[in-house]
Amino acid sequence: MEGVSVRKIKKICVFCGANSGKDVAFVNAAFHLGEVLGKRKIDLVYGGGKLGLMGCVSTAVAQHERQVLGIIPSAFTINNLVGETCGKEIKVATMQERLVMMMEVSDAFIALPGGFGTLEELFQMISWAQLSIHNKPIGVLNINGFFNGLLSFVDHAVKQEFITPRARKILISATTADELVDKLQAFRFEPDPALSKLK
Repeated sequence: MEGVSVRKIKKICVFCGANSGKDVAFVNAAFHLGEVLGKRKIDLVYGGGKLGLMGCVSTAVAQHERQVLGIIPSAFTINNLVGETCGKEIKVATMQERLVMMMEVSDAFIALPGGFGTLEELFQMISWAQLSIHNKPIGVLNINGFFNGLLSFVDHAVKQEFITPRARKILISATTADELVDKLQAFRFEPDPALSKLK
């Protein structure tokens, strides 16, 4: 990335499914992302527990001796519902409190394949960036085209003038972990003058 200023990323928050998904490529990619973060000396923030892709990425980061922080609503820890968090665990009262803490302690955000919860977390971070509540980079790891439909929909919303071209730049995508982390590090935040006034 010669000639490009690189932001310092020490902690990345990963949003992803508590299931493993149908394609084994999702599991492999989650483990590989954890390995990439570990090798780059980047710590992990995630939703806690050890289920599905969340367990894969957290295990891989821990195996590379990087810090893992799971932020989890207290209700999810009853009867060991989601399994033991790999690393330090912080219990919070609500889902919204968890997301706010994730935003505050992380330097960037990555979404892996997941369901409604993953999509909610991803778009909440995008919305907050659009409003200049934070200026941290956000990306999706588009494994085997998982996010193709979502990215096409976002581009469609731009064409229909519900999302501005400047806001569209908030959402980064890549097909490999290394490429995505490189893009996050090179990201330059461009606030929307009109929307930032609403903060």
